[in-house]
Amino acid sequence: MKKEGTIKISSENMMPIIKKWLYSDKDIFLREIVANGVDAITKYKKLVSMGEAQEDAGGYNVKITVDKKAKTLTVEDNGLGMTAEEVENYITQIAFSGASDFLEKYEKAGGDGIIGHFGLGFYSVYMVSENVEIFTKSYKDEPAVHWESDGNSTYSIEECEKPDRGTRIVMHIAPEEKEFLDENNIKKLVDKYCSFMPYDIYVNFKGDGKDKPLNSTTPLYTKNPKDCTDEEYKKFYTDTFMDYNESIFWVHLNMDYPFKVKGILYFPKVKNKLELERGKVKLYCNQVFIADNIKEVIPEFLMLLNGVIDCPDIPLNVSRSFLQNDSQVQKISKHITKKVADKLISLFKTDRQKFEDSWGDIANFIKFGCIKDNDFYEKIKDVIIYKDINGKFITVSELIKGDKPQSADGGNAEGESDGESSQSKPDGAQEGEQKENPAPKTVYYVSDEDQQAQYIKMFKDEGLNAILCDNFIDPHFLSFLEYKTPEHVKFMRIDSDIDAALKTGEESDDEVLKDIFKNAIQNDSVVIKCEKLKNDKTPAVILVDEYMRRYTEMGQFYGMSDGGLNKTLILNTACPIIQKIKQLEPDKQNFTARYVYSLALAAFKKLTPEELEKFNADNLTLLEYFIK
Repeated sequence: MKKEGTIKISSENMMPIIKKWLYSDKDIFLREIVANGVDAITKYKKLVSMGEAQEDAGGYNVKITVDKKAKTLTVEDNGLGMTAEEVENYITQIAFSGASDFLEKYEKAGGDGIIGHFGLGFYSVYMVSENVEIFTKSYKDEPAVHWESDGNSTYSIEECEKPDRGTRIVMHIAPEEKEFLDENNIKKLVDKYCSFMPYDIYVNFKGDGKDKPLNSTTPLYTKNPKDCTDEEYKKFYTDTFMDYNESIFWVHLNMDYPFKVKGILYFPKVKNKLELERGKVKLYCNQVFIADNIKEVIPEFLMLLNGVIDCPDIPLNVSRSFLQNDSQVQKISKHITKKVADKLISLFKTDRQKFEDSWGDIANFIKFGCIKDNDFYEKIKDVIIYKDINGKFITVSELIKGDKPQSADGGNAEGESDGESSQSKPDGAQEGEQKENPAPKTVYYVSDEDQQAQYIKMFKDEGLNAILCDNFIDPHFLSFLEYKTPEHVKFMRIDSDIDAALKTGEESDDEVLKDIFKNAIQNDSVVIKCEKLKNDKTPAVILVDEYMRRYTEMGQFYGMSDGGLNKTLILNTACPIIQKIKQLEPDKQNFTARYVYSLALAAFKKLTPEELEKFNADNLTLLEYFIK
């Protein structure tokens, strides 16, 4: 007997809203319908394991059929199926807390992907369909059922002929949604949303023995890490992310208590060292794709990685507000962070050479992670490393303590001089003596090895050390480290100060010499000082206050000019050239002083076009002088 009725919702406007706003991406309907089929199979297998149903000898699968001529898209499973009563309960009564509640939340959300929270997965079909039919037969000994609705709040339900157990959903695709009648498009959607679902999924199954499922029912992350090989990890990475550059290493998550989390996170090679490239972390629920890069589950800094994470404890359809406030989700997020930190620490301790070799690719990720997540910093702080000007790696902890860099095999780096500066003991400290309140330690760094070559040579000549901080994130990270260890360390760029170890300690002030340079330079923003340096080959160097320069660079980052950044010109009175300037005729004094300043300026920074023009003119004057 044919029966007719009305879908039980309290508003006539309900179905149009569902059809238009159920999800922000309409193509997600395929995920919903296939996932429903997978759930039906899983439930049936559970009944089999309980002895309440018979095992299906033919196997379990979901078949998708695209019929361009009939303008239908069909999804069929061989799960437990439904009785007429179950169709009435699960299909004709939309599962949510009430139509008025739904409408209220719809208005507040502005229609932007508002449902994933209301259990309306089946009705996603109306985003692309003008009419939908369901043919279903329960595993119970009851007649098969045919249900149909055009999405306008009415439906029909009657008995039908269907020999096999399971559910077939036939979507009559709307004219404006014909893209969903393209077999290749459907295959792409299966790859996007269903690639790891636990039962075989076929598109346009032919039954000739040549059909191959489009998904992997046992993805690598579901296996025990000890059963996975390096080659399998590499293949899984390539197949999942279509990235043919090998990842550096990976973290396999495999936890069953107190919550379930499985997955693999890959550290990709850096493609562009000037910027942090966003990776793609795919979130799944029981092998059903939810979304990419959900920051409520995956910490923001981990989104620089590539990977897959499967959290069965997170509902398939869930609101962001739920995720933000759910304590279980927060625990999962913290666990993922901990596992990544554990992997990095383990690699540092067991294979430091690989850790150092990988540092160029993982440094940005680690520094960004420390800035964004204090728990991550606390776990990882002892394995943060920097390369020094001698090509050796040293940890931040060693920098603060003043230890020598350790080689990858654990020994001190050979050939390292016991310089004072950042490697020296606090004033007055004797061997083995501990100070309760150590004086702040100055750690020098280099931001550009080529541009700061003169300063590096001076350091090396005196056995001093400095670290390389040549990445865009380093200025932020150094400030972060100073904030985290304010009583222990301050970072100074190598051209921001003259370390005491570079000076002879002798009095060197010379007002006459300073006046000569002041008249030659004609720049009131340049402060002129005299120092007697141990290196007598360098006539002058330019310094800029560290914190003033940082402030200026921050302004440049926000589009402000460097304005009048004051510089200090240090005249090296130990250099013969500087010593003889006072003996020259006034014109030669002026020329030589200007030329020395230009040399110091060129060693400090890239010359502006105006500065370069003056410098070239002086060079031409010198050439003419020698040619005469």
